[in-house]
Parts: sequence; structure tokens; C-alpha cells
Amino acid sequence: SRLEEIRKIRLEKLAKLPVEKVSHNEKITKKVFIRKGQIPRLMQYAQASFPPGEIADAHSHPDMYEVFTIHKGKGLMVVDNKKISLEPGTCVMVEPGETHEVTNTGKKDLVLSVFGITEQ
Repeated sequence: SRLEEIRKIRLEKLAKLPVEKVSHNEKITKKVFIRKGQIPRLMQYAQASFPPGEIADAHSHPDMYEVFTIHKGKGLMVVDNKKISLEPGTCVMVEPGETHEVTNTGKKDLVLSVFGITEQ
């Protein structure tokens, strides 16, 4: 039953997940822990890695929230023209329709987790 399927424990190990390119910039990679359809309203939960100088160009999502948590490195996020410094421990929520861009401003990889959650 659907309830039994939901109750199953799912375990993913970062080291075993395949590396995928990010649609905003193919030099930025991600490993997806949870994909669209596995949890209602969740579009994805992934860890992304930005090489030094790389940018996820400005974009927005009409019906999706994104939550970013920084694990390693330094960067800059611009949300609707507001600049936010990124460093380990920083968490930023972007609401549907907000234009956002992420840049690695450091000399090492910028590593972050991202949740994408739809409104409905």
C-alpha cells in the first residue's frame, strides 16, 4: 500500500550517488538525494558543488521555494538585487518568483545543499 511505501526507510550515501550537471551551468555539479515524486511537493534535495568562479545565473521559479544551506567555501547570493554573503552555516530561503543567482567567490569549491519545494 501507499502508506507502507511511505514508511520504508530510504538511505542514500553521498559517495555512491552519481554526479550530475546543473541545468544553470554545466561546470556546476550536484548529487541528488531525493528526486521529484518521492515526497509530495518536494522537487529535489541535492548537494551542489561550484568550482571557484562559477555562477548559477540569475533565474526564478514561479511556484517553487528553494532552501540553500552552505557547507564549505565562500560565495555570494543575490536575491532580488539583495546581496547575501555565503559561508558555512548560512541558510537562505528563496520564495517563488524571486530572482536569485549564486556565485563562488572563493578559491575552493562552494558546496551547498538545496531543497526545492513546490507551493502545491
